[in-house]
This record gives sequence, structure tokens and C-alpha cells, in this order.
Amino acid sequence: MRFIKLLCISIALTALTGCLDDLTSDSEDLRTDTSTGGENAAPALDFIELTTESETIQLSTELMNNDAVVLYYTMWCPICDSHMSHLRSSVMDNHRNVRFLMIDYVSGTVAQSRNSQVSNGYAALTVLADSDQSLIDQFSATMGTTVVIDDQNNILMNEDYKNGARLVEVLEAL
Repeated sequence: MRFIKLLCISIALTALTGCLDDLTSDSEDLRTDTSTGGENAAPALDFIELTTESETIQLSTELMNNDAVVLYYTMWCPICDSHMSHLRSSVMDNHRNVRFLMIDYVSGTVAQSRNSQVSNGYAALTVLADSDQSLIDQFSATMGTTVVIDDQNNILMNEDYKNGARLVEVLEAL
């Protein structure tokens, strides 16, 4: 009787915690707005944003000079550190005609964003200080979101970084 009682409790707890669902993430982003990427996506809207070194970056200018622009949204957490380390060591050098921009949307000001960038060891990367969170809103982004925009202004990818394999696949197809 005790075994049946424990079994029933285990089944109930499993059902309540949602463990019966498939919790593995898809390789595709499931956002429903037009900035999700793919063949039917709307083009990326142009933007102008300040870097942590107070330089102005405009998307349209970057796209004229590069095959694509990659945006990576960071909160300077351990997961973001892992992603950005992988970007720096395994992706960026293999795609020299792609502009990589890290988006800091949590620090609040350009100065605080620069401080976070330097203290986390990313002084050499270009970081945009998204103080008003306009870029996070524009691309429906969260921590770890990675967006690829090609030189024709098409959003080719807008999804979580995961292990970077999808990003490399998209960049290799440029």
C-alpha cells in the first residue's frame, strides 16, 4: 500500500512540474513577430546606437561595409560569458567580413556598460549600450539572443545562441 501511495505522489508531482512535456528546445525561434528571421521576415529596421566608447554605429552603414551584422545580447552573466568567449575564439576569426556587435541592455548608461565590458574582459569587442532598450524591443530579444542581418537587410536568424552551431551554419551560408 505504501508503494502505491508513493507511486501516486510521484506521478502527481511529475505531472505538476511539467516533466511529461518535451522540454528540449527547438532549433528554430518560435517568436511570432516579423523580426524572427526566415524567408518571410520583414527587413531589419535601421538603427543608430552608441558604443561603449561613445562612437555611433548605424546598421545601414555596417551592412554597406560587411556581408552581415551579428547582434549578441548580453547581461554579462556566466552564460553570456561562455557564449561571447565562444564567439571570440571560434566564430569571429572565421568570418572576418561580418560585423559582430554585443548589445548590453542591462547596465543603464554608456559608462556603466563600458565598465561591465572591461571588467568582464571584452574591451576589444564592440559593445552597444542599449540604454533605452530600443534594440531589445526591436528584435524581441532576451539574454543570449543572436540576430544575423545580411547585407540585403534580411534577418536570417533571431534565436538563442545555444552552442553557436546555428550561427555558424547561417554565417557559412552567406
